[in-house]
Amino acid sequence: MRQTRLYFMLAFRNNSAAPNLVLAEVFGILKRKGFQIEIGIAESLLLRPEELSVRHDLYILKSHTDLWLSLAGVLHFQSARLLNPYLACVATQNKIMTAWRLRSAGVPIPRSWVTGDLKLLLSLAAERQLIMKPYDGRRGNGIHIVNEPRELASVPPPQRPVLVQEYLAGGEELKVYVIGDEVFAMRQPPSRNGCARPRAACTVSPRVRRIALRCGQVSGLGLYGVDMVEGPDGPVVVDLNYFPSYRGVPKAAPLIADYIEDYTKEHCPTLAVSWMNGAAA
Repeated sequence: MRQTRLYFMLAFRNNSAAPNLVLAEVFGILKRKGFQIEIGIAESLLLRPEELSVRHDLYILKSHTDLWLSLAGVLHFQSARLLNPYLACVATQNKIMTAWRLRSAGVPIPRSWVTGDLKLLLSLAAERQLIMKPYDGRRGNGIHIVNEPRELASVPPPQRPVLVQEYLAGGEELKVYVIGDEVFAMRQPPSRNGCARPRAACTVSPRVRRIALRCGQVSGLGLYGVDMVEGPDGPVVVDLNYFPSYRGVPKAAPLIADYIEDYTKEHCPTLAVSWMNGAAA
């Protein structure tokens, strides 16, 4: 009987102090289950795109780099199976598109705007705090918080599209992790003296669970993370990303391994009709 072949598309570790122990455990579990595993870091490979062909039963897209996303697109258009699906990942990387989809689906998100002329934000900045995010930004890079109109003068003119949102200051931050229909949450205490404090696991409220699963339904994702803050009217989604680290999530590795195994057998539920009409689902 032929082994099921899995290919993990991983990110370049770039000075990371330690490997992702959750992912290492996932590899071990899957190998014991009889899967054949291959790992690749696109930045460490030399490939000819036209020679890239489907040779594995499932490709697991863990990396968020433009290079792996581009190569995942090459595989997608050859009908390769990807987890998470390629189109869902590409759409999720675009914060402007994600804001539209979530808002259209009734998911609570901050009020949002887009513009290429920062002077048009003066009246908004006079009424509320704003946060400006690169449309494809990650890990907080390129973010600017504007507390009053005169601070706009210090923000560099955007060279790429930016998503402007109302900044919900002071709300407790919640890191939510989803594996299929399993939802976990960790509280992120405010930083002290610029240093991040350890996250602490917490109970998932019915409302947080409902919002988190709705994000996956709308976006077509099965392995994903949601950042929420506590707004005046309850939890609000401020970011969505596919296949996060899952560090600190209890029993994450066995659940991820089981989800991948089920996905190879096509036992996973349909995530979304498509990202184009997911908002209407």
